[in-house]
Amino acid sequence: MSFFSFLKKSGAKVPGESPAKTVLDEAAERAAKINDLREQMLSMHPDIRNFDLTIDGDRMTVYGEAQSQAAKEKVILAVSNVEGIASVDDRISVVIPKPEARFYTVESGDTLTKIAKKYYGDSMKYNVIFEANTPMLEQPDKIYPGQVLRIPHLS
Repeated sequence: MSFFSFLKKSGAKVPGESPAKTVLDEAAERAAKINDLREQMLSMHPDIRNFDLTIDGDRMTVYGEAQSQAAKEKVILAVSNVEGIASVDDRISVVIPKPEARFYTVESGDTLTKIAKKYYGDSMKYNVIFEANTPMLEQPDKIYPGQVLRIPHLS
């Protein structure tokens, strides 16, 4: 089991978020937000079995069984890059464990080539980082400060 902390104010907004009016409205909107996020994760990461999540304030707990370490890490990154989530309690088991990747929080002025140079000593390995973070990243030049990226070990 692992616990990850992230920047709460950065990240993508989850569909279904809106201001609540009553306690019942808040509960319904919270349930809709969790369901939307669960469906989004299942569509992006079909290789996670028995996936579920809970949210308590700004902390999310994720459950399930991943076929690989990379699949597990991609789910953690996807949920951690949601606005309002400051920490993720990882309860996902891995069928075929491999060395865990490192995580890097993007800073102002960073590029994937700069990050690749730092971790691999070769800026041309930026595509390794890009591929490790798809589908969260749609293009190599679309990263932002506060975003958390998965930096896999080179094989």
